[in-house]
Amino acid sequence: MKTLVKTTQDGRKLEVIGLAICLNGELEAFELIEVKLHPNKRAIWTVMPEATHMAGRVALTREEADIVIRAFKEAEAQILASPAAINERFRIAAMWKAREQGIE
Repeated sequence: MKTLVKTTQDGRKLEVIGLAICLNGELEAFELIEVKLHPNKRAIWTVMPEATHMAGRVALTREEADIVIRAFKEAEAQILASPAAINERFRIAAMWKAREQGIE
C-alpha cells in the first residue's frame, strides 16, 4: 500500500510504502524526527521555516507528518492482521540493516 505524502520541488514523490518512507521509490527513512530535536534544526528552519519533522533528508510540515503517521498506523494494523505482512516487515528490517552497513 502506497500513500503519497508530497511531491518535492524537483518532482520526486515522497511516499509511505508499508513501514518505510521512500523518495522516488528508494528507501529514505523508517521514522520521523522532530526538527526541534534535529542537530541541524537551524539550517532546516532557515530553508523551510514551517518544517516540523524530517523524513530522512526531506523536511515535512505538520500536515505532511500527519499523513506519514496515519499511513504508519494503517500499515501496522495490516501487519498485525496478516502473516504475509509480517514477512514484509522482516524484509524491510533487513533492507534497513543493509543500508546501515553501506550495502544497497
